[in-house]
Amino acid sequence: MTPSTENRPQMSVEDFEELERHASETVRLEFINGRVQAKPVTDGNHDQIIAWLQRLCMQHRPELWLYGDRGMKVERYRRGRARPDGVLAPFGFPAGHGDWSEAAGVLMAVEVTSHDSDTHQRDRVEKPDAHAAAGIPVYLLIDRDDRSVVVFNQPEDGRYRHEEKLPFGAPVKLPEPVSITLDTEPLKEFAD
Repeated sequence: MTPSTENRPQMSVEDFEELERHASETVRLEFINGRVQAKPVTDGNHDQIIAWLQRLCMQHRPELWLYGDRGMKVERYRRGRARPDGVLAPFGFPAGHGDWSEAAGVLMAVEVTSHDSDTHQRDRVEKPDAHAAAGIPVYLLIDRDDRSVVVFNQPEDGRYRHEEKLPFGAPVKLPEPVSITLDTEPLKEFAD
């Protein structure tokens, strides 16, 4: 019996890393579920949301840093490659890692939705599963389309067991090991 082609990766992880290394700076590539995906370049509001979150993390947890666009080994057996919009980890985390870091030590991965046709599948479906499978304790999705913040936590067997969705403006409690409460009122200004 021949395995279905939809379960076979488009290429090896090593071939993807070579492709990504030579890609234009105007495109960010990821390798999730065995497929190469182009992640759109961010806009100004997207960047401002990450800056807002970075400032809050520094104020509440100065021993940590929100690293932007850090290459991460995700999925089971670290066979996927993702570039979350933010990775919260101890300051100095990526030193010596090269292009792709293991998930050990990462407290939270962050994505801010982009206004493109793939954002639903990529940010709301595939990324939570990829980060859960890598054992990242918290996945924070800032969803500009429906003006909400979604907190995923309790990774187990490749999925997050708990998910909480709150509207922009509501206080959002990021669970342990992050342990920060976000005042999301400023997100209303940057939703578009």
